[in-house]
Amino acid sequence: GIDCYGLAMDEQRYLYVSDIGKHEVRRYQLGEKNGTLIAGGNGKGNDTNQLNYPRYLVVDRQQTVYVSDNYNHRVMKWNKDAKEGIVVAGGQGQGNALTQLYYPEG
Repeated sequence: GIDCYGLAMDEQRYLYVSDIGKHEVRRYQLGEKNGTLIAGGNGKGNDTNQLNYPRYLVVDRQQTVYVSDNYNHRVMKWNKDAKEGIVVAGGQGQGNALTQLYYPEG
């Protein structure tokens, strides 16, 4: 099953789902059952190819996915077909310094 937390839809009507149990984001076409792995999928962790309780999602016109990586205290950017993400905010532990986030949500 899917432990869904966040949903987003792009202009091509693909549905993006964050799964906090599997620590990944998948993209689904309407009617599709398995979806395509977009982000994470390498177990829980803080490497750039991992997520730790991914929550909310934003998808842009280039199908770039931005994920609030809650327990890693960062926001990750995953370009289309990327094997790893890029930290675009936080990633320096939890806190209130300019380079830190505290359990980012949306």
